[in-house]
Amino acid sequence: MRDFFISSLEKLITVLIVLMCIAVVVGGGGAMMSPEGGVLPAIGVLIFGGLYVVLMGGMMYLFLGIYDNTKRTAEATERMVQGSR
Repeated sequence: MRDFFISSLEKLITVLIVLMCIAVVVGGGGAMMSPEGGVLPAIGVLIFGGLYVVLMGGMMYLFLGIYDNTKRTAEATERMVQGSR
């Protein structure tokens, strides 16, 4: 059951990253089409939005990686203990 939730979380994170990328592109287009906007604000939205997506996505996948590494370390430790008996 735990594996179901972890794999579901990984899929949810992937969907969130894709939606965030779409939002950044739409926001950049909206900034360019705005009467007070232009090319420079649109480029700023794309650059800073892209950095935000990369940082947030990286942190979310990092947390999943930490969970996976902890799980593998615990399993390896259990195998070592059982092998020494």
